[in-house]
Amino acid sequence: MRGEAGEGQATGVERRRVVITGIGSVNPLAHAWGETWAKLVAGESGIARIAKYDAESLNLETIIAGEVKDFDPAKWMDAKAARRMDPFTQYAVAASVEAMAHARFEVNEANRDRIAVIYATGVGGLKTVVESETTRQQRGPRRVSPFCVPMLMPNAAAGHISLTLGMRGAGMAIGSACASSNDAIGMAMAAIRLGWADAVVTGGSEAALEPVAIAGFNQAGALSTKYNDAPTKASRPFDRDRDGFVFSEMGTTLILEDEAFARARGATILAELAGYGASMDSFHLTAPPPDGNGAVRAMRAAIADAGLDPEAIDYVSAHGTSTGPNDRTETLALKAVLGARAYQVPVTGLKSMTGHSAGGCGAIEAAAAVGALLDDILPPTINLDNPDPDCDLDYVPNVARRTRVNAVLSNGFGFGGHNSCLVIQRYV
Repeated sequence: MRGEAGEGQATGVERRRVVITGIGSVNPLAHAWGETWAKLVAGESGIARIAKYDAESLNLETIIAGEVKDFDPAKWMDAKAARRMDPFTQYAVAASVEAMAHARFEVNEANRDRIAVIYATGVGGLKTVVESETTRQQRGPRRVSPFCVPMLMPNAAAGHISLTLGMRGAGMAIGSACASSNDAIGMAMAAIRLGWADAVVTGGSEAALEPVAIAGFNQAGALSTKYNDAPTKASRPFDRDRDGFVFSEMGTTLILEDEAFARARGATILAELAGYGASMDSFHLTAPPPDGNGAVRAMRAAIADAGLDPEAIDYVSAHGTSTGPNDRTETLALKAVLGARAYQVPVTGLKSMTGHSAGGCGAIEAAAAVGALLDDILPPTINLDNPDPDCDLDYVPNVARRTRVNAVLSNGFGFGGHNSCLVIQRYV
């Protein structure tokens, strides 16, 4: 049911409704959204031994990850242009090409100035940074590519999406660690509501599986190390035997449109993006407050922004990193927001299958929320064999579940104390 306007929510003003009309994704499971969704419902894992380099010979404690496998960017973009992109940009462009095709959205002179690109990444072109510095050290500064900076900059994804697809509206990059994608989607929704754009290409991409990043996360004690010999078992949100997250890479794009604009062009509307809420913990740079109060505030803000009461939320796409602090505090936060109903609301930890892609994760989780709304099925949280006693909600363990869903809360929390939540609901 519709609730009263929350704090900071505009009243007395008719807001443009924002709808989702297209999805595209390149990720460890597949290079297309339809195949990805089928594998998520089937409970398949995209985690495997790192193939890009020999992590074991580099003495890395973690030798597994969620890599994008056998990716040929020339299937989605000009091959010469692709060589001047970091992989995080290639994934973003490929996902956006698919999403625009899925939305049957043609960019033309009549609409191109009203289509924006608001895209996220947590890290940007780390592979380009590492390779360029190696070149400088080994071959000298004059051998560093003149494309180095345009390839590493975080806004390269948004720029190349525009160059590839032709839109000329507002463009920006959003970076708030693991909350980045949700923040980009939330800002895209705001742009449409405020009339800055009629449609936005949005989402997030990450391709930071470099040895230095693995080593850094290992030193922080954040990555799983116990399951190197059983990669598909390594990411296990809410399970007692979890020992850290599994780093991954991916790019996922959603096409958002003003409802009236979408209907006028005859688009198929997949779902409504109804609410966005964000907060800062102001507690610790990398750890959540034990009571999850920042997450609570972001969730409540998103639900209020959607004009809903908490009782309307009937499914949660959790951040669910497979780390001790996150899983426990997210569980506490959900109990605070949903009250006694928390035990009846199903929750999925999608990262059990995809791994944790930092700036890319929120977008694929939002896409999965749309899939759940369309197909009345919830993907499972795999590897949930021995639930943590502190994580005692219904996490849809190991097997997908058929059920009717009307309103989904999708959570994203990031280093820096960023909390970012979305409400996606059935379009009626």
